[in-house]
Amino acid sequence: MLEKNFFFIYNVDNPKTKRKVKTMKNIGDIISSNRKKKKLSQPMLAELLREEGFQLSAKAVSKWERNATEPGAATFLAICKVLGITDIYEAYYGDNPDDPLSSLNEEGKSKALDYIALLHDAGKYEGQAAKLVPFFRSIDIYENAVSAGTGNFLVDGPKETLSVVASAIPKSADYGVRISGDSMEPEYKSGQIAWVRKQDSLNHGEIGIFCLNGEAYIKKLQEHADSICLVSLNEAYPPIPVAEHDQLDILGKVVGHSYLEDLEHPK
Repeated sequence: MLEKNFFFIYNVDNPKTKRKVKTMKNIGDIISSNRKKKKLSQPMLAELLREEGFQLSAKAVSKWERNATEPGAATFLAICKVLGITDIYEAYYGDNPDDPLSSLNEEGKSKALDYIALLHDAGKYEGQAAKLVPFFRSIDIYENAVSAGTGNFLVDGPKETLSVVASAIPKSADYGVRISGDSMEPEYKSGQIAWVRKQDSLNHGEIGIFCLNGEAYIKKLQEHADSICLVSLNEAYPPIPVAEHDQLDILGKVVGHSYLEDLEHPK
């Protein structure tokens, strides 16, 4: 039976002699198989890539997996990061000849890793670790707190521009807002900074920053066939219905949160 991902090359001088050569997998199969290993849907993968700073939709993921289009180099590296693909050669061709563990069975790999651990523990064979200089980015934080309670105004209000370690906040965040109140507990606490990506639409169930009749809220969007509500995570707070004549603006999607004092600033 012909093995998957292999083809045979015949010797011209002796057609009976053949050698087995491994073929390269296509990008679509690599993305699809690794996405399914992570138990991610196509929309979930697209959302993770948006958090890495790549603005794309689930349709783009579908096209990649059908090999209708291919991601660019930077996007593909982000895909590898999100899906945990650490050896691109192995992902394309199978066993990596430069990986000394690739020719071992699982027991052999385990013993080799145990020996490597012993070398690390000995402290005599450690490589010189490079000192990484953190990359800082500037981001605006609005001073008027958004309500995790009864509502506060936030449109073009006063703001502070901070320089923080880039890896400490989501790549897709465009600005931060202070949270006030306990209606979004236990996930979002009063005094934290909510990191927000600017966008004017949200899907059902997503958490965002809303301006309802001039008051700013951090809430979860709940859409029904004939109604819209802004919902708190804390069940002690009832949903806020959006009436037909209410003015509702979506200021962005919440992509993360943290306490300001936990962020590293340049010294």
